Amino acid sequence: MTVFQILLMGLLIICAVSVSFSRNLLNAILIYMSFSLVMSMLWICLESPDLAITEAAVGAGITSVLFFVTLKKIRAIEAVKEDEKPATETEEMQNE
Repeated sequence: MTVFQILLMGLLIICAVSVSFSRNLLNAILIYMSFSLVMSMLWICLESPDLAITEAAVGAGITSVLFFVTLKKIRAIEAVKEDEKPATETEEMQNE
């Protein structure tokens, strides 16, 4: 086993632990994407290109897109528009 493969396995463990402790759903998805990409690099090092392509396409690609769409549908990700900014306390006091 090479040093690069050991480094990749350590990065996998770090990604797995950090995704379980992440409180922000968007950050958890991004960490999951990095986990899938590191895993696909590990599959390439293990001389299994078919699994590497599948991991990159399904793990980092399709699954992450489905997670992003799901977060958008449940309104966990919202774009803040300039017109719909929440008012600060000073603005509320001035309006009263």
